[in-house]
Amino acid sequence: MKKSMILNKLLSALNVLKHEVIVVEGQHDKSSLLKLGLKNIFVLNKPGASFYSRIEALEKLAKKKKCAILTDLDKKGNFLYSAIKRNLVREGVKIDDNLRGLLRKAKISHIEGLASYLLKS
Repeated sequence: MKKSMILNKLLSALNVLKHEVIVVEGQHDKSSLLKLGLKNIFVLNKPGASFYSRIEALEKLAKKKKCAILTDLDKKGNFLYSAIKRNLVREGVKIDDNLRGLLRKAKISHIEGLASYLLKS
C-alpha cells in the first residue's frame, strides 16, 4: 500500500476516534494524540493505581461507547491490548480496531511517535 494511501486512511481513522474513548499506555502517548486533536483519552498507567483499578475506571467510562485501544504494537503493548479488550468486551463495550490495524500496516509501533509521523508527512 502506498504511503499516501496509508496516510489518508490513518487521518480518516483518527477523525472517527474523536467520538470514541481512546486507551493509551502513558502520558507521552496521550500528548501525541492531543497534538492530533483527539480529546477523550484514557491513560492506563497512573502512578499508585493498579492495572485492575484502571480497567474498572475504563469500563465505567467506556460503557455504551466505542473504544479504541491504542497500546504500543510491541510485546508489552500487545499483551495489554489483549487483556483490556477481553475485559471491555465482557462488559459490552465495542472495540474499534481500525486504527490499530492501519498502524501495523504503516509499521508504526509506538503511539507517542504518531503525531510526529503524521505532522511531518
